[in-house]
Amino acid sequence: MIIMKKDATEQQIQHAVDEVARAGLRTDVSRGQYLTIIGLIGDETRVDFTHLAALPGVKEARMIQAPYKLINREYSSAYGETGTRIVKVGDVQFGAPEPVFIAGPCAVENRDDLFRIAEQCKAAGAHILRGGVFKPRSSVHSFQGLGSAGHDEAIEALTWLREAGRTFGMPVVTEVRGEAQVDLVAEFVDIIQIGARNMYDQDLLQTAARKKLPVMFKRHFGASVEEFLCFAEYIAAEGNKDIILCERGIVPMGKGKNYTRYMLDLAAVPVVQKETFLPIIVDPSHATGRRDLIRSMSLASIAAGAAGLMIEVHDRPEDARCDASQMIQPSELKEIIAAARQLRTIALK
Repeated sequence: MIIMKKDATEQQIQHAVDEVARAGLRTDVSRGQYLTIIGLIGDETRVDFTHLAALPGVKEARMIQAPYKLINREYSSAYGETGTRIVKVGDVQFGAPEPVFIAGPCAVENRDDLFRIAEQCKAAGAHILRGGVFKPRSSVHSFQGLGSAGHDEAIEALTWLREAGRTFGMPVVTEVRGEAQVDLVAEFVDIIQIGARNMYDQDLLQTAARKKLPVMFKRHFGASVEEFLCFAEYIAAEGNKDIILCERGIVPMGKGKNYTRYMLDLAAVPVVQKETFLPIIVDPSHATGRRDLIRSMSLASIAAGAAGLMIEVHDRPEDARCDASQMIQPSELKEIIAAARQLRTIALK
């Protein structure tokens, strides 16, 4: 990165940007309260840092050792942003002291159910409504979401989701399963979700980032923390740093019976917070796959410092077409939110 002097002029900043472009790299210009930082995107071995450091108005030019440079905490702290980035979604703020709660059914199945569940989630204290329209499933025979039935069905389901959110004052989030869905989904939602199975899809990440909506980015169940952050960098490199990271469990190691769907890696929460300025939330529903574990893992996540939770909720889970075993009742959600807020208050003292 190139750190400009406090009194650097716009002409000097542009000159530094042009010098980087001449070497074949792109730039990310971040203007802080006191300093302007120019992040380099591309093969930094092609750049002469000694030459850059000698440019007019440049205070310092240095390498960031981590492969995820634009979301690295070192990059932000260089111009005074030592805390977590606040990602705003309407009136909701990810990264603020108050944890954010995302809730709703696994899938949007029909309008009546969605509106009924959304109203109960809002009453329980949830801030954001979730609901899957395009569902990535392991089996081709499983319910793939209403979006898989055709374009008209996808629009209808997305319209229900948007209307439910507006009716109950909740921003909405849903997952995109491929590049072809990004433009359509972006018309209806406030947050674009990239699911765990698509963490490595660079083209999808870049396409979603260009919509300039906040992106919820889930960790792949086989990815290291470093890989997770490296692929989040693809979103930031498109000029979109409104990224909400999400820990949702990894594949457990060892032989024998697995008592949970995945292994919830709560240590990843404080590790990520040390490495990057992006907020990170936890999805205990997919991590455990068991409704009887949602409360304990939710509270453990908040205790670990998570900026929020994403929980699957259904008032009639036995009627749901997918993931019934991991969806909790709205009454349970209300209890979890109340306990989580109390826990966060204690942690901040």
